[in-house]
Amino acid sequence: MSTETTTGTAVATPPEHGERTTARSFDDREYRDAMGGFASGVTVITTHGVDGPVGFTCQSFYSVSIDPPLISFSIARTSQSLASVREHGRIVVNFLSAEQQHLSAQFARSGTDKWRGVAWHPSESNGAPTLDAVTGWVAGEIEREVEAGDHLIFLVRVTGISTDPEREPLLFYRGAYRELEYMI
Repeated sequence: MSTETTTGTAVATPPEHGERTTARSFDDREYRDAMGGFASGVTVITTHGVDGPVGFTCQSFYSVSIDPPLISFSIARTSQSLASVREHGRIVVNFLSAEQQHLSAQFARSGTDKWRGVAWHPSESNGAPTLDAVTGWVAGEIEREVEAGDHLIFLVRVTGISTDPEREPLLFYRGAYRELEYMI
């Protein structure tokens, strides 16, 4: 693979078939900045642990398939929630509403009581914790785990869903929370 520069922007030519590349023309900060250019919703993945409910903030969530209904999310190998996700096998992906920015920060921290002051109830579909006042949620059972660098990707079969179209979503873009702007 070769790299050419055009007006200050690095452009990589693709490797030949079968050729593996290891050199990078960018550093970790540049990579984070580029990925931050993709606006995303903010979710909290929840499950049960040995000592009660477990959860973590997650932006790497997406729908995979309609038939069968499948979703996916990833989690850092170093996450304290990983063992509970694997052991329980049933999760809920809670789509945070614009009023829940504080929960995004609360569930992103390690070593704190993430559940302090959080209203939730068990999902009717799989028993995993469902946060109150979210824009929606998807419940499911883990089908597969895939190794992916410093993270693990989980493929989940959907067993239940809910949505509240009256609530505005919590969005994240370029390192900050954002709001939807409606065009007339």
